[in-house]
Amino acid sequence: MTITSTLDPQDAIYDFTVPSRRPWSRVLRKGQILRIVDLEGQQAVDTLFYNAHDKQERYSAQDTIRAQGSAYISTGTKLLSSEGNLMATVIADTAGFHDTSAGACSAESNTVRFGHDKKFMHSCRDNFVLELARHGMTKRDLVSNINFFMNVPVEPDGALAIVDGVSKPGDYVELRAEMDILCVISNCPQINNPCNGFNPTPIRTLIWSQ
Repeated sequence: MTITSTLDPQDAIYDFTVPSRRPWSRVLRKGQILRIVDLEGQQAVDTLFYNAHDKQERYSAQDTIRAQGSAYISTGTKLLSSEGNLMATVIADTAGFHDTSAGACSAESNTVRFGHDKKFMHSCRDNFVLELARHGMTKRDLVSNINFFMNVPVEPDGALAIVDGVSKPGDYVELRAEMDILCVISNCPQINNPCNGFNPTPIRTLIWSQ
């Protein structure tokens, strides 16, 4: 469901443009609001959340999907943790829906899907591992993520398709932190499928304190 925000970027306490293909992370305090802006459209933004005080508690795609009865993320979605606790709530969304089933691209998936010559291309899994290391974590801490702005329809046979994104330049999603959370982003570097329109681009992150 598309709902716009009344927050003014001039009132944000943080405003940073994440370059194409790069990772990003930030601790959000309870009550703070994060806006992720797809600056040029059709850019997948892979995202993970962890309890800032106990990183063994992290976003659970399975619990989130089961609790809301929908395979997609949009306005009103409550993001649940591996302990069943509320981590964040989606409070605005101009794109319409977001994937949380397809996971993150990796060297292994690039090889299987696109050929052995693609194995060493940079991936979201690589980005996540690099950024998690800054917070004392490893690849063992990777879990299923949200793919903001990524268009992953379920086909009639039940398979997941990756097709052209529906987000337009300037589309955004906003989340309110319901606990202190670490947000980790991979601004997806994938160029072998249409999730980024075959052209990774920058995104903008803004934070407000309420």
